[in-house]
Amino acid sequence: MVELKNVSVTYSSGVDALNNVSLKINDGDFAFVVGSSGAGKSTMIKLLLKEIDATSGVVTVNGYNLNKLKKRKIPEFRRTLGFVFQDFRLIPSMTVYENIAFVLRVIDAPIKYIRKRVPYVISLVGLHAKTNSYPDELSGGEKQRVAIARALVNDPQLIIADEPTGNIDPELSYEIVELLKGINDQGTTILMVTHEHDLVRHFGGRIINITEGEIVFDEVISGANDELLADIGSEMPADAMAAAVSEAEKINDEPAMQTEEAEMVNTEEAIDLPIENMTADDIISAIGGIPEGSPEEKKEDMQKLADNIDVDLSKSIKRDDPDSPEALLAALTEKTKGGAE
Repeated sequence: MVELKNVSVTYSSGVDALNNVSLKINDGDFAFVVGSSGAGKSTMIKLLLKEIDATSGVVTVNGYNLNKLKKRKIPEFRRTLGFVFQDFRLIPSMTVYENIAFVLRVIDAPIKYIRKRVPYVISLVGLHAKTNSYPDELSGGEKQRVAIARALVNDPQLIIADEPTGNIDPELSYEIVELLKGINDQGTTILMVTHEHDLVRHFGGRIINITEGEIVFDEVISGANDELLADIGSEMPADAMAAAVSEAEKINDEPAMQTEEAEMVNTEEAIDLPIENMTADDIISAIGGIPEGSPEEKKEDMQKLADNIDVDLSKSIKRDDPDSPEALLAALTEKTKGGAE
């Protein structure tokens, strides 16, 4: 559940980003958040991710009171969330399987769980044939499906999708929203931020409109006829999601994997993920997004991320270069152990 009670956010510059906002999204809901640039959508997302604090009011997400949440509890809280980025944030040196498995490896999930869970979510998003493909071998729509699978792999209570259709062809946007709708049908709460009003009108549902830091509209509306979705040849219509879940569960429960699956698992078990080929930004992208700005700003942002999960890179790992990808991953893993038990 997401609940904001009389929440206001005023930045140090004096800008009032949110003004006395009250909002409640129940478990299992699907809600669109719309609004023009600068309306307050990004501020709301940052609040829900505990990236910033409310100036006043109370923010509750998945049973956590974010106003009172201690720093050391932030990693635990964030494991209840999945986040889908507009620009995918996939690690180019990793396959589809490895990009998704990386999230579970960071939290030290058991290898047996990874082997079962990753193929399951890959099949759920309709990419079983692309398991061993690299990001540069995928279309924009396929990349976003991988990003959704990565957000889903840790079985979050809530998925926040920030403009998930912003970097793909318009005709593929309907497929992505259909996929999110199907995931929602399985019980996951979805909050999708978008500026594409055609999508909102087509699918309907709960629409939350933010203007100048205030909620000016919060209603459930009827969507357009689903014939448009059929006309564009969607690969994953709503009525196919149950079948996809059923097929994914079969793969999940098979005692002996087929040849292709066995090869993939053996490869994953035999070699570590190619950390040595990754930059620190690659690792950050899989945890909380690639920081923007100059190299100095990126380093500062990465240290802030480390601070948020209560880890001092220079002390946690005794390496020649505490900012190296290996040291960063090891520090993150050390401080998040036990999160997937």
